[in-house]
Amino acid sequence: MPGKVEETREAAAAPDSSSSSTSSSSAPFCSNVPALVSDFVDSFVDFVVGGQFLGSSSSATSFSVNQKTSSSSASFATTRLDEEEEVDGNQQGKNSSKVEKSSEMGRRGRMLSTWLPAPERLIAIGDIHGDLSKARAALRVAQVLDANDHWIGGKTVVVQVGDLLDRGGEELKVIYLLEKLKLEAQSAGGDVHVLNGNHEIMNMEGDFRYVTPAGLNDFRNWAHWFTLGNVLKDKCGGLTKTPDLFHSIPVSYPEGLRARIAALRPGGPISSRFLANHHTVLVVGSSVFVHGGLLPAHMDYGLEHINQEVRDWMLGKNGWRGPSYLHGVNAIVWLRKYSDVKESRCDCELLNEAIASIPGAQRMVVGHTIQDRRGINSICNDTVIRIDVGLSKGCGDGEPQVLEIMNDRELRVLSAHSPLQFINAGNTTKNGIAIKDKDKIGLQSLLPDNPQRYV
Repeated sequence: MPGKVEETREAAAAPDSSSSSTSSSSAPFCSNVPALVSDFVDSFVDFVVGGQFLGSSSSATSFSVNQKTSSSSASFATTRLDEEEEVDGNQQGKNSSKVEKSSEMGRRGRMLSTWLPAPERLIAIGDIHGDLSKARAALRVAQVLDANDHWIGGKTVVVQVGDLLDRGGEELKVIYLLEKLKLEAQSAGGDVHVLNGNHEIMNMEGDFRYVTPAGLNDFRNWAHWFTLGNVLKDKCGGLTKTPDLFHSIPVSYPEGLRARIAALRPGGPISSRFLANHHTVLVVGSSVFVHGGLLPAHMDYGLEHINQEVRDWMLGKNGWRGPSYLHGVNAIVWLRKYSDVKESRCDCELLNEAIASIPGAQRMVVGHTIQDRRGINSICNDTVIRIDVGLSKGCGDGEPQVLEIMNDRELRVLSAHSPLQFINAGNTTKNGIAIKDKDKIGLQSLLPDNPQRYV
């Protein structure tokens, strides 16, 4: 028996002509079909992790790690876990130029379109926070998703105002679903736009205070399949060798934490593939969409500039920490000056100044602050619409509601349990919003006094 083992070892080590022939024939095969191999692996990983096939237009296992960025982001994660919410930071990039040159932007990569024309039908959806079933429910209330998770919205445009991450355990599946719907919607003449919220920024910077155990496990599972996909790709000589997913992340960290840092740090696979293609602010027709809110200073800095800077940072080009306007109580993704549930605390004068500084804008649509039992509502003479209804089971389990804007002027709230129809017979209107009760102003007039919680 020992002699048999030695013979086997010698045979494996000897330059056998048949094995040499097989190797030489497989190498040309691989070199001729690297794209097919890559697409197959990516589709397999996408389906296992996200439950969707996204196609070759969105690569599952391609990414690049900036070693300086990854080193500092990994160490930063250890200090951010117990850190309290930031309190200030209203200096909006004083050291950066306010001049925006298209040629300069072109050299920095693909630009996001900040200004879009108004569609016939526009749907706005609030914070989702890792709850796949409630995301589906909201999309079905909007009548853009069928029972098989396919787009049926035609030319409808959907805007989701951020905070896909944290508080729930199905964050990746939510991201994948919205990405698949975007591709299907575009094929039908519609579109799906997702914004970045404060929780996307927090996770990219290693602040995991609101991550659930299920969320960590979800990313651990993603890392397993992502790494396996890269191993399969590396066996094909025609493909570029993939970098180490966990570069600079201490092995002493729990698996789920290591995976989340690797996926979401600047330049990471999930941040660069998905989050970097999401807007920070988006203007569609006369509606301005942003997670927290905009100040006049943000307009002075430039909305296109903001979108491109955040995108570059998420792609790993500008260090581990995002731009200053993403931090503090006056940040674009943290601002609550227009969304406090007590209208007396909202600064309508500042809001009007901000709206006036945006050409053609009539209203701002924001998420970020749960509106308790009021549901979607408006204040300041309907110049701000607050659409965070605490949808996720991780933060309120609110009834699925969405905002519908028809022809850029007619607004109504669509609800899961009591769909609200636009009122036009014998009722007055204000700024295109139907008023049915003189004691209620704006979109809140369309809501029942005590909206039911979603069960």
